[in-house]
Amino acid sequence: MMNEDSSATMSSSAGGGGGIKKVFQRLSQTYQSTLDRSTPHTRLRWVFAGFVLLLFVLRIFIYQGWYIICYALGIYHLNLFIAFLTPKIDPEFDPYAQDDEDDGPNLPTRSNEEFRPFIRRLPEFKFWLSVTKSTGIGLFCTFFDFFNVPVFWPILVMYFITLFCITMKRQIKHMIKFKYLPFTRNKPRYQRVNDLAGPNSVAGNSK
Repeated sequence: MMNEDSSATMSSSAGGGGGIKKVFQRLSQTYQSTLDRSTPHTRLRWVFAGFVLLLFVLRIFIYQGWYIICYALGIYHLNLFIAFLTPKIDPEFDPYAQDDEDDGPNLPTRSNEEFRPFIRRLPEFKFWLSVTKSTGIGLFCTFFDFFNVPVFWPILVMYFITLFCITMKRQIKHMIKFKYLPFTRNKPRYQRVNDLAGPNSVAGNSK
């Protein structure tokens, strides 16, 4: 009897654990499917991220607190932005880069040059996802008083502005030194064969 009871208890606990695991798997699949469907909708994604960030800023201004959370979030967003502007392979440490200082990983400046897209260290989708997640976590932290550490907020603002100026100055110098822009331009556009042939060729083929 005791063996039957213990086996029944073990089977019920295993079934309960399996049910919880299935629930988490289902939630993970739904979350990933939602992210996959949102990938092509760049503008809507950033509108949503801006809305969450606006809620966070409004809560900071209305309740006059959680400045340390705001400062940490600003520093994290700045690091994400720098990674978004930085090429995936640093030209300074690229073993395939040429020694000639005039030749760098810059984007083409003439239409007859080979098209080389700018590959970011942090892709746009991961940049958006990190910004949205971190802002949501920061907004969640503002509902707990133990995160509201008393601090003189003008000092934090001054620190952040100083750090932003220094970081962006370094990034701009890096862009000027290696002659690249963090945006893809001069992308070639291809036309269809029918468009190149024109209506006259279509009429000739019909004859």
